[in-house]
Amino acid sequence: MRILGIDPGVATIGFGLVEAQRSAVRLIQYGVITTPAGLPLSVRLHQISQDMSQLLEQLKPEEAAVEELFFSKNITTGIAVAHGRGVILLELERAGVPVYEYTPMQVKQAVAGYGGADKRQVMLMTQRLLRMQSVPRPDDAADALAIAICHGRSATSLLNMERTFDPKRYDTR
Repeated sequence: MRILGIDPGVATIGFGLVEAQRSAVRLIQYGVITTPAGLPLSVRLHQISQDMSQLLEQLKPEEAAVEELFFSKNITTGIAVAHGRGVILLELERAGVPVYEYTPMQVKQAVAGYGGADKRQVMLMTQRLLRMQSVPRPDDAADALAIAICHGRSATSLLNMERTFDPKRYDTR
């Protein structure tokens, strides 16, 4: 399954495409979408829409995993990120890509084995799981890859059998 992980934003949107089968994940591509500072928010959102549409057409993901927003200190920045996230979700829907959402704690748990892991631990585990020579950069792209890995582990888990369960395959009569 081709999974597109997305770390939403306005200035920088991280993306990472992996292929997941059972417990194995393989890196396909990663990077960022950026919008220039100083432009009105509406112009930046329009650019995100166009870039996401083009990215989806190019990468052809089967599913997408998007990080849920976490507001800590700067509510103004959070609101702008929420606008960007909305545009991203809209483009995924337009492209017919099923969307799954994960909290930062769920991503940390899935990748590092501990929901309270720090950013560095998650980045090192992302590097290790994808057999990369170095930690993926920039951070937004690394976060997107971790989100994709999180979904890959969830979606291909044996506990999630309803996705692929075929009763005839297990009929012992």
